[in-house]
Amino acid sequence: MFQSSSVIKLQDSTTERWHDEAVDNPYAGFMSIVCQQHAFNFNLWHEEDVARSKDVTDERIAQVKRAIDKLNQNRNDWIEKLDDWITETLEQNAIVPRPNAPINTETPGSVIDRLSILSIRLFHLEEQLQRSDVDESHIQSVQQKIAICRLQQAELGQALDELMEEISLGNKRHRTYRQFKMYNDPTLNPYLYGKAAA
Repeated sequence: MFQSSSVIKLQDSTTERWHDEAVDNPYAGFMSIVCQQHAFNFNLWHEEDVARSKDVTDERIAQVKRAIDKLNQNRNDWIEKLDDWITETLEQNAIVPRPNAPINTETPGSVIDRLSILSIRLFHLEEQLQRSDVDESHIQSVQQKIAICRLQQAELGQALDELMEEISLGNKRHRTYRQFKMYNDPTLNPYLYGKAAA
C-alpha cells in the first residue's frame, strides 16, 4: 500500500521546507493525508515552544494553549484518517484477516505520527550543530541524540513496513482506534457543560 521510506522522505523534506516557506500540501491520495497530519504536528511543535517561553504574557499563553488544544485535536483526528484510509484500502482489495489474527498494540497511523514527531525533532537537533554560542560538550551531546533518533526513525520505519505487510497478508488485524478526545467537546468536558448549565 505504501512504504515507510516514502512517508519519512515526505516528513523530512516538508519539515525542512516549512521552516523557510509556508506550510503547504502538494500531495495526493494517502500521502496528502500523511502531509496534513504532519503539518498539524509541525505547527503544534512550534506553538509548544512559545508556551514554554518565559518572556510572553499570560494572555499570549492562553492563546497558545487554545491553539495547542485545537492542533492536538486535529493531529489525533488525522491519525484516524490515516487508519481509515488503510481500512478502506483493505476492504477495496477484499483483504480479510485470518480468524485468529492478532492485532498490533499500535496502529499504522500512530506509527506515522511518531515518525512525524521524530522528523521535526531531528530537524531541531541538527539546528543545534550550527550554533556558535555552545561548547564542544553540547555539540557531542546533540550528536549522540541525533544518532539515537536516526536509529529510532530507521527501526520504526522498518517496523511499520513489517506491520503493513502482515496486515496486507491477513496475518494481523487492522482497526482504527477512536480517540474520543473529551476536552474540546462541550457535551463531555464537565467544566464546559457545567458552565453552560449555570
